This record gives sequence, structure tokens and C-alpha cells, in this order.
Amino acid sequence: MRLGSGTFAACCVVIEVLGVALFLRGFFPAPVCSFSGTEHQTESPAPEPSAGAISNWTKLPPPLFSKVVIMLIDALRDDFVFGSKGVKFMPYTTYLVEKGSSHSFVAEAKPPTVTMPRIKALMTGSLPGFIDVVRNLNSPTLLEDNVITRAKAAGKRIIFYGDETWVKLFPKHFVEYDGTTSFFVSDYTEVDDNVTRHLDKVLKRRDWDVLILHYLGLDHIGHISGPNSPLIGRKLSEMDSVLMKIHTSLLSEERETLLPNLLVLCGDHGMSEAGGHGASSVEEVNTAMILISSAFERKPGDVRRPKYIQQTDLAATLSIGLGLPIPKSSVGNLIFPVIEGKPMREQLRFLHLNTVQLSKLLQENVPSYKKEPGFEQFKVSERLHGNWVRLYLEENSSEVLSNLGSKVRRQYLDALRALSLSLSRQAAQYDVYSMAVGTVLVLEVLALLLLSGPRALSGKAELDVPLPSPAFSLLCYLLPLGLVALHVTVCTSAGGTCYLCSLPWLTAGGVMVLISTLLCAVLSALTGMFAGGKRLSKNPPQCNSRWSELDLLILLGTVGHTLSLGASSFIEEEPQTWYFLVNTLCLALCHEIYRNCFLGDDCAPQSCPHAGEDFDGVAAAPQGKSPGPDVWELDRASRHPSPLGALRGPERWMVLASPWLILTCCRLLRSLNQTGVQWAHRPDLGHWLTSSDHKAELSVLAAVSLIMIFVLVQKRCSLASKVAMAFGLLGIYCYRVAIGNLLFPWQQNNKDISKGITEARFVYVFVLGILFTGTKGLLKSQITADDFTVKTVGLWEIYSGLVLLAALLLRPHNLPVLALSLVIQTIMTQFVWRPLRHDAAEVTVMHYWFGQAFFYFQGNSNNIATVDISAGFVGLDAYVEIPAMLLTTFATYTGPVLWASHLVNFLTSEASRPAPETQASGTLCLCTKLTSTSVDGAKVANCHLLRLRELSPRWLSLWKGPQSVSSECVKSQHKEVSVLSSPPSLSGQEGSGVSRLPAEHRRPDAPGEGSRARAEARHPLGLSLGCPLLGVGGKALGREEAMLRGPALQGSPAGWTGSQVGPKAWA
Repeated sequence: MRLGSGTFAACCVVIEVLGVALFLRGFFPAPVCSFSGTEHQTESPAPEPSAGAISNWTKLPPPLFSKVVIMLIDALRDDFVFGSKGVKFMPYTTYLVEKGSSHSFVAEAKPPTVTMPRIKALMTGSLPGFIDVVRNLNSPTLLEDNVITRAKAAGKRIIFYGDETWVKLFPKHFVEYDGTTSFFVSDYTEVDDNVTRHLDKVLKRRDWDVLILHYLGLDHIGHISGPNSPLIGRKLSEMDSVLMKIHTSLLSEERETLLPNLLVLCGDHGMSEAGGHGASSVEEVNTAMILISSAFERKPGDVRRPKYIQQTDLAATLSIGLGLPIPKSSVGNLIFPVIEGKPMREQLRFLHLNTVQLSKLLQENVPSYKKEPGFEQFKVSERLHGNWVRLYLEENSSEVLSNLGSKVRRQYLDALRALSLSLSRQAAQYDVYSMAVGTVLVLEVLALLLLSGPRALSGKAELDVPLPSPAFSLLCYLLPLGLVALHVTVCTSAGGTCYLCSLPWLTAGGVMVLISTLLCAVLSALTGMFAGGKRLSKNPPQCNSRWSELDLLILLGTVGHTLSLGASSFIEEEPQTWYFLVNTLCLALCHEIYRNCFLGDDCAPQSCPHAGEDFDGVAAAPQGKSPGPDVWELDRASRHPSPLGALRGPERWMVLASPWLILTCCRLLRSLNQTGVQWAHRPDLGHWLTSSDHKAELSVLAAVSLIMIFVLVQKRCSLASKVAMAFGLLGIYCYRVAIGNLLFPWQQNNKDISKGITEARFVYVFVLGILFTGTKGLLKSQITADDFTVKTVGLWEIYSGLVLLAALLLRPHNLPVLALSLVIQTIMTQFVWRPLRHDAAEVTVMHYWFGQAFFYFQGNSNNIATVDISAGFVGLDAYVEIPAMLLTTFATYTGPVLWASHLVNFLTSEASRPAPETQASGTLCLCTKLTSTSVDGAKVANCHLLRLRELSPRWLSLWKGPQSVSSECVKSQHKEVSVLSSPPSLSGQEGSGVSRLPAEHRRPDAPGEGSRARAEARHPLGLSLGCPLLGVGGKALGREEAMLRGPALQGSPAGWTGSQVGPKAWA
């Protein structure tokens, strides 16, 4: 059966998407929510339980507070209020916490600790998922049941000032609002002034019930300079004065009202030691929460220490305080100290409403809810509560009633904790079955692509799918039945908690049939491949190739890292994996260098014909273009690497010392920024440098790093780019001085802090100028067929512009990361890759490894708390979404981007490497090496220079054995292949045969002039064609002749030009 390559690819993509969706559905389970929605808001509340008596309390209790003010300070970490900073900078708040009418708490925020999910948690009481991290960028309308919607439906008048996220979540809910953007982190003054300027007017009015204030300045300061910045203290003092103004106003108003008012001071999330947030560290999840009201009067000697609660508890508490039903999806508990001073009957009534709401939510989300301990405790509590109500209605005021009430209250509180824990556990429970099925689908498709990819991408544009034998067919028929039986067993034992088990049986059965079909296809492809391998083994090709230690390390390291991503602990500590791989790579390179230097070429690994020889071939230029690395060329270096033992003097010592220098640089970089989970809290050089006491040391280090960057980058730039680079780096130092990070040599302290917009824009001008110069040179080399040097200089200038941009966006203490990255790139280029003649696949993988390692050397990790958002606003005086996103992304991925750019420059600058437009060859070579171990001697045979000249080359072709390739090449010589005319510079006479090589240029075993030695012609992607290189009159060139012609056939004025190519194309 034959399938078109397009059909095959489309089917693989569809199945791959299905597998990934199933895996994500299991990894990110559906959140715990009420399926009744908000349309049933008018349903009656649960009546008070009674045992044989008729209760007269069937309505909601009246509100506890007249007005509620929520003052939310973004990134208000608990120690900012309850620690030394609070004592120093927030004296009024500290007084309320220690002696005032208040209850203080440390509220734990569940990850993701970003603003929009935390607002949802505060107002709905539910646990947002990680998908809300994406929604945080553009918050949609909140449709889930919440306190704001309930309050508006009850006629409450709500006013809001602050973060515009609230306006997006609750449109048309506020009678008055003024929103400010939360993404312009460079602004930490006006963003809060826009909130405070409304206070005097609003606090004098009586036409509102709920006032919400969201201050962003503290969070912005954290993003800019971290929690230890001196700006933090100033902002905390400002917030303390605002709190005092609100509290005194509410106290004066209470004299005219019957009910007390409530002031809530809270944070949405914390702040990491680096100033970010989003992950699950203690500093990010622990936030301060203070409930202030005259109803919370304390007795003399009453010491109230901060208690630990969940942030989701606020939704239920606010609902009870405003006389509203608790949101249906809330998993929080009523904060009991709020109602502790109320009569026993009201306390039990409030607790009963909370437990009824949680029990209903448990029934809707947990099929086996009756077995949950919280539900059993709830039933016991409700029964005891009924007995208490019966005694109360009988007007029994004995001590028995009081003791029973205390017992019921304890039982309710235990039931609330158990129910909340069960629901929270349900929200974080993995669906392992769906994850396993999705993983199997993805792996089957990947295996099928690996086995069938070469044929699917062939020139015939079709894939031959062999039909299995009858015995094999019987196995494929029985396999779906076994999978269906397994599915039934899993669903029966899982109790219906799996997503696949909730699907209709027909749909689930289709998934099982799909898995079995893919498995049969993979087994069929494997059978055919091994059968073909046995046939080829009867006449094996002559190949002395073997895998080197470096190849094995690259393969095992890449595969091992991929497998490690299946464990969450390895994902959390992925930086340690990359540090280990990079260090091991350096030791492997050291072993290879020492072996080649002291043992000679005899111990050097031979290149494999499937990957190592991919870069051997002939350079033939299309008509009208001067030959360069973007056309075919002969790679003599990959076949005959120069022995390192021949090196003498300082160069030899630099080659020998290069791995140890790289190891030293990597060790220094590891000490600069601690990252991961287990290591992030440990002290590092970055924290030491960023403290205000070591600004002078940081200034010296930043200046030295900028000088190193200039020295390493300018060597291949044009004069104009060198000048622009120098002024740009000077502007970067001035920008950091302007914003207070660094000092000039003549300064003792920098008190004049600005946003540095002028200095940053000054640098942007030079960045754009260098990028424009490089792009112009690159386009000129492509359009006007200019000298190849223009192309390499253009690419390097683009790379230099990216380096200058990275230096501007990175924090000052990370400038050594950029400088040492350039040092390692220079050492690897000059003393490792070129002397050892590594092929493009190895160089590509090494660039990838170092790029990933430098991603973590910057201080990044796999949680979003380490994303430096402030980099997106360098030089901006207003929030512009697209530039901010691009700058933030580039600053975060500076390491991988710069190493990928250096890879393009390196492969392009090497005469034996493919051009930038065919840089995928490095990856293809690696894939070729992996797949060709099973199909020994496979070659790519079908490539057309005619298509290459039309700028639409056919990259891959049908895989064929060596003998069939040779026969096709011989046939094509008589049909389509034009005879190459010998360059005058080589032959001395046009049309003459190939001159015989001098004796000094021959090896002892070199073939003579009349030999038919093969010189592998090169595909534009670097894939070996396996065809003989022809001389004049169809005569095959010897290997030495072809090698010595390689340089003359490219680029030199007397060399071979495109006009010398015959009218026919190469087959």
C-alpha cells in the first residue's frame, strides 16, 4: 500500500496533536469547579439543620460589616509586614498587628503566583490552573462564580482603582473605576499615584459599599532591582501612610453606622530573592493578610501572632461578611477568627453554610465522595448540629448546650479542613492513564517517522507501507482486543477518575484501535528494515567507520536528557543536568585532543560515510554566481584532518589547555547565579554583587566585561561597526549608572536615579545601525553575487548587533556571563573545532548544549519567577506590547539565541561547511547517523543541480544501497552529466586531461592518473551522493586530484566559474 508523503505527514501531525492533547489533559487536569454555574444564584441557601424540631432560620445571615475596603499591594511578601522591614518602614501597620483591633495571617498562595490567577483565587476561592499564566497576558472575562458578581447582583456598589486586570475580569461590575497597566514595570511611582489621588474624594463619600485598591509599585520595584533594593523601604512607607489614611477614615465613619467596617490588607503573591514571581518558593507563596475592624477588639494581654491560612479562604470570608452566598467553586474555609466573637448559633450557622457548599462541590467532582473522610465528618457534624438546634429551640441554657456547641464547632472546623484538603488534592491530581496513552501515541508516531522518514521525504513523494504477513496480521487483530480489555480493567479499578474512562466507549475503543494500528505499522517497518539489512550484509560496503567516544557522548547525553524530562525532579533541577553534560563534554574533548596530540592520527576516529563524509564533495557554482560555500565543494579537511601533533609553540599549548579553560569558565559562571529548586536559596556571587554595599565592585566587573565584549566581537566587524560597538558599550555603562546600578570612577554614591530612557535609546540607535549594516552586506552578497567575504562579515555584524543588544538588556552582574560566553566561543572555534575537524552535526550539538547551559548560567530556571520582565521596558517610557514581549523574550533566551547565531557564523565561515540557508544539514547529518546504523551503506542519490539553479533544490531523495547508486551514477554520466572543463590554472591547457599529481602530493597508496578512485560528490545539504567525480572525457578524478582541485574550484579569480558548467545539469 502506497501513501503520498503529504498524506503521511498530515496523519502523523494529527495523531501527534492528539497524543500531546491527551498527555496535557492528564498533566493539567480540569480544575475543581461547580457545574451548576452562576445561573442558579437565586437558589435558596441550605436551611439550618434540626433534629425533630422546626428551625426558623432558612435564609442567609445578615452581613457582618457595613463597608469593605480591600487594599491589595502587589507582591506583598509576608516578611515585608511581619519582619524587620515592616517594623522599620510600616510603623502604623505594625502597631495594628501587635496591639490594634486586627487579625493577622500568612496567606499561602498556590502556584502559579502571578497576578491574574491570584485575583481569581481571592475572589472565587478556587484553584486556578497553569493555563491562567497565559491568560494573565490578556485576561478574559471571569465567568466563574465569584464575590464581585454576587455583590453586584445583591445591589452592592463597588468602586475600583488600580491594576486594569480587575476591569478585564469584571467588566461592567464597577460603578466607578480607573485602571492602570500592570506590565510597564519601569514605572513604580505614577502607577500608585493614580490610585491614591482618588482616595480623599472617595473616602468622604457614602455612596459605595466595596472599595478595591490594587497598588503595583512594590511589584515593579522587585522586578527592577529585587527585594533588597532601597526603593522597597520607601514604597512600604508610602503604603503604610495610605493604610493609615483609610483606617482613620473608616473609624470616623463607624460612629454614624450600626455595623463596623472591614479593611483588608493583603498581597496577591510574594517576591523571590531575584525580584520575580510565578513559582512555588516560600518567598513567592507566603503573603501578608491583615483583617482590620473595630469588631476585632482584643482584651488586655491578648497576643495574636500571625496564623497560616490559605489565600482561597478570603472568598468565603468576604461572602459571609457581606451577607452573600459563598461562591460555588470555592475550596476555601471561613476564617474563623472573623466570627469568633459572634453568638454560638451564628457561628454554627456560618460554619454549616461553608461545609454544605464544600460538600456539594465534592459530590460534583469526586465520584467516590462518600468514602472521603471530610464528607463523613460533615454528616456527623450536621447531625450533632441538629441536636444542638433542638436543645437551643427548647430554650435549654444549661452547660450541656454550651459543651455540645463547642463540640459541634470543633467537628465543623475539622470537616472544613478535610473537605478543603480533598478538593485541593483533586485539583492537583495527575491523570496518569491519560498521560500514558498520550505518551504512547507520541512515541509511536516518532518511531514511525524515524523509520519511514527517508522514504516519505523522497523524490517520489510517496511511501510504500508493506502489508504484513497473515501471522503478523492475526497479531494485529488480537492487539486491539487486548488493549480494550486493559482499558476496561483500568477504568474499573480507577473508579471513573480518568478522562479516557469518562469518554464514550466507542471513542475510547477508537483510541485503542489507533494505538494498535500504529504499533503494527512500527513493527512492520522494523521487520522490513531488518530484512533489508540482512540482504545488504551479504555484500557489505567497504567502510572502516566507527563511532567515536564523542559521538557516543553526544548521543547518550541528548537521549539521557530527553528521558530525564519524564521526572519532575529532573525538570526542576535541569540546570544541574546541563552543567554535568557540558563538563563531561569538556573532558571528552580533552581526551580527544590529548590522544590526537600524543598518539597521532592513527588513533583518530574515522569518519562515518553516513555523517562524517557528508561534507565531502565537489563545489560547483550555479551560473552567474561566484562559487562559495553555498554551493558544492570538496571537504578535504574532514577526510584528512591535520594532526595536532604537528602544532608547535603557543598554539599547541593553547589547544592542550582549551578544555581546562572552558571548564574554569563554566565553574565561575555556576557560582555567579544559583538556580534550580534545591540550590536557588544558596548564596551566590550575583547576590553579593547586587547588594548596595558592593556597587563599586560591580562597576569594575561590568566595565571589564564590556571591554572584553568589545575586544572579542570587533575583530571581524567593519570600521563603522567597530565605532558603533564602542559607543554602544559606553552607552550601556552610562545607562546602568543613570538607573543607579553602577558608578562612575569619580562617584562615591549615585543618588540621582532616573529611568535612563535617553541612554538606552542612544544604545538602540547603534544596535539598529550594526544590524542594518550586517543585513545590507548579507543581502548584497546574495543579490549581486559579491565576494563571499561580504556575506561572512555581514553575518558577523548581525551577530555583533545581537551581542550589543544582549549587553544592554542583561542585568549588570550578568555581563560576565556574556563576556565568558564569547570567550568560550572563541576558544572552541580556534582551538577545538578547527584543529579537530569536527563535522557539522557535532558542532551543532555542541552549540545546542552550550546554549542551554548558558540559559541557566544567566540565572534562569524552569519556573517563570526567574523571567526578568524589566528587560522588556529598557528605553520605553510607556507600555508597548509587542516591543516589550520581544525584548523580554530575547533577554530570557540570550544564551541559546547567541549560540545559535554563532553556529550560523561558524558553519558559514568554514570553507568546508554549508551555507546559512542549508544549516539544517547539521541536524540532518545527526539524524542520518542515527538512522543509518540500521541501514548500512545507505546514500542519497537523487539530486538535481537544475533545481538548485532554479532556487528550489530537492533536499532529500530515495534511499538506495551503494551498488544501485553506483550503477545509476554510471548511467547518468552518459545521459545528463556534462563534462567539466579543466580550469586553466590547473591544467594549463583548456580541454586537456587532468594533470598528474606531483609525487610529494601523493600518498603511498594513492591511485594513478588512470585509476577510477571515487570522490564523493556533495549534495547541497551536505549529504554524500556516492557518484564518481568526473574529469575531462568522462574520466574519474583520483581522490588527491579532486582534493587539490577543491580550493581552486571556489572563489579565486582564476578558478572555476559558473559559466564553465555545461548546459546540462548533474543527475
